[in-house]
Amino acid sequence: MSLTEFSEGARVNPLDVVERMASVNDWSFERAGDDEITILVAGRWSDYQVSFTWMTEIEALHLACAFDLKVPERRNLEVQQLISLVNEQMWIGHFDLWPKDGLVMFRHALLLAGGVEASGKQCEAVLGTALDSCERYFPAFQFVLWAGKPAREALDAAMFETSGEA
Repeated sequence: MSLTEFSEGARVNPLDVVERMASVNDWSFERAGDDEITILVAGRWSDYQVSFTWMTEIEALHLACAFDLKVPERRNLEVQQLISLVNEQMWIGHFDLWPKDGLVMFRHALLLAGGVEASGKQCEAVLGTALDSCERYFPAFQFVLWAGKPAREALDAAMFETSGEA
């Protein structure tokens, strides 16, 4: 028995909202079924493959955003250290390393429990958070993988901000 009693009617699939958002922005997308859509979004540092999955059983819209950056097994520990440092700074969402595939991924979920329907603004906010986070931290992952830098040094270099113009 649930904590609240209510009559649940037909609900709008949140992936329909995501699909409209992709269409309006002219992003390439593929709808794999009623529970998943994948969108390709061009970023400043990389192209991002964003998968939204509607998880009916927990009433959550899950987002997984992967970027084109393969982690060789020999760099797994340093990348995991970097992910730990990055995640300490995150308020929403988190990064994961999928060592089997060598992928770094940003993940987040929008909870829609109790029959709440996803709005376009909510879906835009979830996607915006993912893209902003990936764009912000992508250079740190590059420093670890391509320049062989330690995690702390890579994060500090990526977060260095200049002010003014030269």
